[in-house]
Order: sequence, then C-alpha cells, then structure tokens
Amino acid sequence: MSGMRSRMDGRPVGSVKLLRILGFFCLWITAQAQMKIPPETVQQWATMFSVQLRELTTKYSGSLLMQKKLKDVESIIKIVEVEGRDLVKDYSDEIERMLGSKMKSVKRLAESAEDADLYHDFNASMKFDYYNSMLINTIDEDGNFLELGGEFPLENNEHFNNLQVNTQQSDIQIPTNVYNKDPNILNAIYNSEALNDVFMGNFQKDPTLTWQYFGSSTGFFRIYPGIKWTPDSNGVAAFDCRNRNWYIQAATSPKDIIIMVDISGSMKGLKMTIAKHTINTILDTLGENDFVNVIAYTDYVRYVEPCFRGTLVQADLDNREHFKLLVDELHVKGEAKIKNAMKEAFKILNEVRVNGQGSMCNQAIMLITDGAMEDFESVFEEFNWPERRVRVFTYLIGREMTFAQNTKWIACNNKGYYTHISTLADVQENVMEYLHVLSRPMVINHDHDIIWTEAYMDTVLPSTQELFTTKAQSLLLMTSVAMPVFSKKKETLSHGILLGVVGSDIPLMEVMRLVPRYMLGAHGYAFLITNNGYILSHPDLRPLYKDGKKMKPKPNYNSVDLSEVEWEDTDELLRTAMVKGQTGSLSLSIRASVDKGKRPLYLINDYFYTNIDDTPFSFGMALTKGHGRLIILGNVSVEEGLHDLTSPDLSIASEWTYCETDIDPAHRKYTQLQAAISYLLGKEPDLECDEVLLQQLLFDAVVTAPLEAYWNALMLNDRVEPGMETAFLGTRSGLMRIMRYAGVETRVARKFLTPADKDNLFTIDHFPLWYRLAVENNPGSFYFYPVNDKGVKYILATTSVTVSSEGKTAMAGAIGVQMSLDLLEKRFWTITKQPSDTDCSNIEGVCPLSCESADLNCFLVDNNGFILLSKERKEVGRFFGELDGSVMASLIKMGMYKKVSLFDYQAMCKNSHHHTSSARRLLSPFYAIAALMRWFVSNALMFMLDFNLCGLWHSDYFVDAKAGYHTTHKQKKVDAQQPCDTAYPGFMYDSSIREANSLIKCGRCQKMFVVQQIPDSNLILIVTQADCDCSRQYGPILLEPKEIKYNATVKCNRMKSQKVRRRPESCHAYHPKENAKECGGASAISLSITLFSASLLVSLVLHHWK
Repeated sequence: MSGMRSRMDGRPVGSVKLLRILGFFCLWITAQAQMKIPPETVQQWATMFSVQLRELTTKYSGSLLMQKKLKDVESIIKIVEVEGRDLVKDYSDEIERMLGSKMKSVKRLAESAEDADLYHDFNASMKFDYYNSMLINTIDEDGNFLELGGEFPLENNEHFNNLQVNTQQSDIQIPTNVYNKDPNILNAIYNSEALNDVFMGNFQKDPTLTWQYFGSSTGFFRIYPGIKWTPDSNGVAAFDCRNRNWYIQAATSPKDIIIMVDISGSMKGLKMTIAKHTINTILDTLGENDFVNVIAYTDYVRYVEPCFRGTLVQADLDNREHFKLLVDELHVKGEAKIKNAMKEAFKILNEVRVNGQGSMCNQAIMLITDGAMEDFESVFEEFNWPERRVRVFTYLIGREMTFAQNTKWIACNNKGYYTHISTLADVQENVMEYLHVLSRPMVINHDHDIIWTEAYMDTVLPSTQELFTTKAQSLLLMTSVAMPVFSKKKETLSHGILLGVVGSDIPLMEVMRLVPRYMLGAHGYAFLITNNGYILSHPDLRPLYKDGKKMKPKPNYNSVDLSEVEWEDTDELLRTAMVKGQTGSLSLSIRASVDKGKRPLYLINDYFYTNIDDTPFSFGMALTKGHGRLIILGNVSVEEGLHDLTSPDLSIASEWTYCETDIDPAHRKYTQLQAAISYLLGKEPDLECDEVLLQQLLFDAVVTAPLEAYWNALMLNDRVEPGMETAFLGTRSGLMRIMRYAGVETRVARKFLTPADKDNLFTIDHFPLWYRLAVENNPGSFYFYPVNDKGVKYILATTSVTVSSEGKTAMAGAIGVQMSLDLLEKRFWTITKQPSDTDCSNIEGVCPLSCESADLNCFLVDNNGFILLSKERKEVGRFFGELDGSVMASLIKMGMYKKVSLFDYQAMCKNSHHHTSSARRLLSPFYAIAALMRWFVSNALMFMLDFNLCGLWHSDYFVDAKAGYHTTHKQKKVDAQQPCDTAYPGFMYDSSIREANSLIKCGRCQKMFVVQQIPDSNLILIVTQADCDCSRQYGPILLEPKEIKYNATVKCNRMKSQKVRRRPESCHAYHPKENAKECGGASAISLSITLFSASLLVSLVLHHWK
C-alpha cells in the first residue's frame, strides 16, 4: 500500500513541475514577443512631416522673402556693437537728472512749509474750513454739503492712472483716530495751505511729477493733486502718514533698537495685548537701514528668536514680520527682573558699536512694562552714563500708576521719553513720540537730509487691484523722495520741533523708461538696487502672488536681494560691487528661463554697473553676448519711411518711449505712433524724441513693407489653409506687422497679439516670448511650441531673420505664424499612417504602421519636452515626462534630453504649520459654547476698556474707538502660503542626437519606443508601444518645484547673516543743545470700579474654562 501511494503521489508532482516549466516558457515567449516598431518608418514620417512644416511656415510667414529683402540692403547698413560702459554712464546720467529734478521739487516744498510756520503765531481758538478728502462732494439728507466737505471738482487724469483728481487744489486726509478740529491740527493745516501754490508750480516745472504731499507730525496728510479718499470696509481711514516709511526715514537717522518686553504674570490679559500691539507698532517704524532685536524677560532673559541671541538683525520686512509672528506667541508667567535684561540689551548694543556693525548711528532700548521695581541705577552707571549713547524709551502698560515715577525716571535719565499706554487706542500716538525725540539733533542742526525709500507698492490709493493685473509685476513698485520740515523759531530751537515731512512718489516704471529697451536686445535688461542690495526694479522681480482669485503682494516683496534674482553670481561679486557704489563690468554664464520658467536657456551676460549720485541707488545693465550686443543702423529718407509707417498692418511698442509725451500735457493725447509720425512730419517740433530709435523704426518699416503686399496676395490669390490664423513679424525697434488670415469669429487664438496678450508683445520690460525663442534658435529654422491660454490651445512657429555686414551677423527680427491644432493634427495623422498596400517586404517589424492604431502612442514633442500633438487633446502643452516617465527617463539616460537645475528664491509655498490649540475646540460641545461666551464677554469688555467712556457723546471719539477695535482685534488669518526657496528642473534637447530606439523592461513586458528628430525644427517624433504599462516601475517625471528645506542651523545662519551693505552717509545721533528734560509725562486716568470689578470677575470665571 505504501509503495502504491508513493507512485500515485509521484504523478501529480511530475505534472506540477511540467506545468511550471510550460508557464515560465509561455511568460518568456510573451515577454519576448513584443511589438517591433521599424525605426526606418518613423524616420520616413519625420522627414515627410518636416517638408510639410517647412512649406507651411515659410509660405504663410513670408520668412524667405524677408530674408531676401534683408540680403538686398546689406550694402547700405552698418552693424555696430553696443558699448555697455558708455551706455551705463549715459543712462545713469539720465536717471540722475530725473531724480535730481524730484529732489528740487521736494526742497521747494520744505522751504515753503518752514517759512509758513516761522511767520505764524499759534491760535488756540482758530476756526478754519479745509477740504477733508473723506468728506468732499458728500451731501447730507437736506441736500447740503457736509462740514469740511464742499464741492471739490474731480476729473479723470491719465497721468495719475486715470484716477479722478483735482490738479488745481490739494486736500487733507486725517486718520479716524485723530480729531479733525483739534487746534493743533487746524493751525498746522492752515500753515500748510501755503504748499498749494508750490505743488502746482512744481507740477508745471516738471510735468512728470506724480503725487506730492506733506505729512504733518500732528497726523494729517496733505496730498496733491486732491482726491476723494475712500475709507476701508468699516468706514475707517486707517492710513496714518506718520507710519509710512518715507516719513520715518526722513524724520530720523538710522537706528539700532532693542525692544524689551515684560512677560511676567502681572502682564496677563489686556496688558499683554497692548504690549504686543506696542511691539508691532515699534517694528512698523523701522526700515531696512535699521537693526533690531526683541527680548522678553521675567526672572530670566529670553530672546523671542533664539537664533538672534546676542546680536541685531536688519529690520527689513522679512525680519519684522518674523518678529511679529513670534511676539504673537508670547505668554506671561513668573516675576519680572528688569536688571539682567537691561544688562543684556546694553551689552548687545555696545558690542555692535565696537565691532562696527548695525547702523553705527542712533541706539535705543524700548522698555515695555507695567512697572519697574528694582534698583537699576547701577546698570546705567556701568553701561550708559555719563555719555548716554543709548537712549531708553519707556512704555508703562495698563491703568495702574504705582510705578509711573520709576518708569519715567529711567527715560528722563537716559535721553529718552516716557509714555503711559492704558488702551489699545493710545498705542499709535505714544509710539510715534520716540521718533520726534530721535529727530531732535537733526532738527536743531537744521540738517535737511534728503532720503529715498526702498521699493514699495501703493496699496492705499484706489484701483490698485486693477494695476496688479494690467502692469508688469516688476514695474508696479515705486520709491519716494522725502525731506524733513523743521520749526525755525528761535524760541523753540532746543526743543527740536519736527513739523512733518514733505515728499513725492516716483513710479519705478518711469525711471526705467529712461533706459531704451531696444538698446538692450532680446534678453538684455536694466535694473536698480538699494544700498542694502535689495531690488528696486528688475524684470525678474515678482512682488505678487495669487491667493485664490486675487493677486496680493508677497510678505517680503520689497526685501528681495539681488543675489536671489542673479543667483548665478554665487560669489556675489556683482552685488558687492554695486552695493559699494562702484563702477565696472563683469561677465557671467547664466541659466536663464523664459515662458514662466518652463524653458531654460544658457546665456553669457555682460553686466555693466555704476552708482546714481545723491541717492542710495546703483544702476545695472545686462547685455547678452553675441547677437544681443549687435545693433543694425540703416538709413532711409523720412518721406519713404513715413509712407510705410502708416501701413494698417503696422504697430509699434506702445510702452516704449519713441517720443516723450508726458512732459507737455498737450502731448498726452498722442499714442507713441501718433507722436512719432507728428514729429517726423514736423507738426510737433517741440516733442523730445529718440532720434536713433526713430531712424531704426523708419528703416525697419521700409525693409519689411513688402511683407504687407505678400500677405495680402496670399489672402486674395490663394486659398489660405484652414487653421492658419495669423502671420506676424517683430523687429528690434519694436515694430510689429500682423496679418490675420482668419476672421475673429473663426480664430481659435482670439487673444493672441491683442493688447491683453502682454507675453507676446514688446513691453517696457521684455521682448515678446516668440522673439526671445526665435533668436536663440538657428536662423531660418522654425521653432515650434504649444500655447495653452486658459484652455485655448494653439501652436506658434517662429524663426529669426538676420543681416550680415563686414563679417558681423545681427538679428534683424523674428517672423512666424500662429496656427490651430486642427491644422497640424490633420497633416500629422495623415503622414503617420501607412496605407494598406505598403510594400513591407524589406521592413522588419509592424507593417503597415499607423499612429491611429490602438497599439501605438505617437507624440510630437518640442526641445523642452512639451507635447504639441497627441491622440488626447488634453495632453497638449503638458510635459512629456508627466505622461510617460519610462521613455523620458530613457531619453535623459541616453543624453537626448539634459536636465537643467533651476532655482526660485521668490517662491511661495503652502504653510504646513498648524496651530494645535485650535483642534481641541472641536472636541467638546461645552468647550465650544464656553469659548463663544468667552469671546463675546472678553471682546465686549475690551471694547469698553479700550477708550474713555466719558467721551462717548462725541461722535469723533466714537469712530476712533471703533477704528481701534476693528483694526486691533480682528482675528488674524494665517496665510496659506509663505515665502520659500524652491528648486525645479527644466530640460533641453541635445540636437546632436537625431534618433534613438530602445526596449524598456517593465516587469512582464518590454516597451519599445522610437524617437526621431524632425529636420529643420526643434521637434522630435516619439512613437511608443501602447500596451506595455511601465508606470509601476517608472513614476512620472514632474516639473513641479520642490521646497528647499534648511536645517535649523542653516536656517538660523541665513536669517541673521548680514550681507555687504552701504550705510547712509549722514547720521544725527547727538547735539549739545538738545533739551533732554522734555521726556514725557502721565495723564490722569479714571476707571469705573464697577467695570473693573466686572472684568476681574469674568477673568476669574473664564480662567477655569482654559
């Protein structure tokens, strides 16, 4: 039995083995029996498609005709190399003259304001009507104008962004928290009336001036031309000129500030809220020439940012916002010991001064506390007396006055100022006092330093959102020139009374207009930086980001360093030289990118730079080596050129300055083309025009004129291929010719080359994208690429046309066509389908072969890996590696595509930080109810405590309290995105590798692909086997940027590192005649016992809910 069982058991064992062998054999057969795509067939398709593409593009663009016409004029043209050193000097001189004119205007305003004050005696009972910008043209229920309103004529003015303005009159803006009938306000407004005539006189002398203004130390703001001021959604005018950078920088010299805040247990509740608001308000008064740190103290010293221990950091926007976030997280506990914290602050300031760091000017400690009980005199004796180099400003928080004398003593004995802050509404006015104290030495000495601000965005005036969408991002910013205004009265000289600051705005776009775009070439550009290395203007500056549907300024938009844009300057040689105000040149090999960063380019840039005298700015210019340095000079008669300049198919760059139409208001009605023609005809001889640019424009108009006739003949005599929509030409002079082969109703690309299509037009900061791509491609060979404009997809083909003379070849322009996908698809699918009667006798592999087959995937891909044609329309415009990582990985491995690493130091990344405290509120219904009650009661109490109940009957005070409440207690929304650094890849095709084919092993199958270059183009044809899925073995290759994560040490070093900077030349930190005895005082405070008891009771009850 046992033997029989073993024999029976043996049979199935043998069968299993046999089945396994057969299974493996079948799998081996399956793995080997892959589709064979014949490379010769794909090569034939590529050659045929190349012929058809060339026929289409040359016929409808007229490129061969254009090249022939340029050949004909080679004998009469001259090619010259642009000399960067000469250009940078000429343009910097132009900028100096322009900015110098603005400085003269501001000086006239300062002189007038000081004279008006000198001869005015204060009138405590003054009654004076003025135009309040919030109230003008407003009628009450009875049909009468409101008091301080009145009729104020306004009309749209193109020079002021089409805002409604009054160029005959200035008007007054007053913040809601300032009483508009205060005698000090009325006297100061009366004095400033003298500025009206100066405003208008300045504007007549220099019609390029924009906003002129006077910001008073009392809080009002006089602006010219007059406007209607729009309050915020709460009806509040929160704008306070004294918070603006131009005011603060003009009023004080650079400063080193250490903010010391008491976080002991006695500071809990409203006190801590006020303290945090005080810190934030102080931070808002600092700029990029200032240095700061924040120390919180109890019985030990704690840096709010441990990374900044023992040092000061530059008070740029980045660092200020960083401090604010950390201050918001402070919590109270322990007992206050001021002595150690004060010692620490003095040590830091002393060390910074000794080592030549920081501002090397004013130094101050800001002490924020609810009381100072210790004996701290010894600290001052050790560190600050008798020189008193460091001023100490004290802010007593809360209604308790027990320690007022101690706190005031600290300030008065250290050349500072003492203030008592009992409500949130007190913060703003009290913080501003320190600026007036710091300004005393400058005021007494009557040093009228002119200051220039860093770049900033005007978010106060109306229509800002509209500007965000219609202007180039890099040119949205402006700078301000400002000058302090002092009291010249002898009796108050030692008091150093600052009356205010006068200033004017200069849009940086107007400054950069002085650098003619045509001289810089397709990839060239000009830029401006500050003494701190921060960018004022640069075509790669992107100050905005998209938050939902809205464009918003980035948190760090005006503290972008030159090294973060010119990141190939790894040794910061360019930055260092420019910050130091040097003149020179430098060459760098750079990785640039176009088409929103998708298409990398390797360029060699020559940089030329110099300083702008009497300003903290430096001017730089980049010219691309090769064609970017060569310019064509041709000569034609004005009569001949004018005839062709008036062709209906011709336009010029509307943002360029061919003729200056902004100097004489009578010329503002002209477009640039109209102005140029009027000047050339002799109708407007007073126009200031660029003679070299106009001569180039006339030459280009004559040379390109035959294209108009050629295009029209095609329309009339030949049936235009359906889908061929537009032919276009552009030259370095900004001239464009356009032929619409298809009517607007049948065109797919309706937006293409319309005024809204900024990417494809000549603008003030770039040449069209198709032009920039063409000049980097082989002349005569068309460059094809897909466009996806919000779901509207089409194809562009562009090529450069050249002219040669005396051994030099220069780019004369770019020419091309725009066509629909239908047109290209029709040709492509016809060619890539072998007929059924194809002779397959000599073909090894599938024959006949067809891209329409379900077994094949066929793609037309450009030199950067983007799909022009695919079976699926939705794949057009996408990166090929996203769809087929296996084939793309093989092409990269073969060297057919090379990866280019690119970086973005202006990126915005999603914020991954979440507040854990917010989660527990969702766990318990009781907690939710308790939290709601707590919010309601505490806010109600805060509202009542926040301002003087005795003054409620006065409407102005009521609005004031409402303003303080809304602006202070509105819950902060955590930004979904934060500034970050990212790295992302780009890919470039190596045209020396014309073909490739291979097998990719993917588990149980092998995927074959064949790649073939399309001759005379930037395209390749990729044919892959469709039934072998390699997605498990090969993931997609994405172009998505990845955030560069820094470890704590690196992040800390980056945050506190201080790059080379140039300090402002002037410093006013001391004057022997300064009256330091004026050091503040306290006002009587009365508090409702009932209200206080109620608040205390509620606080105790709510404490148990925490």
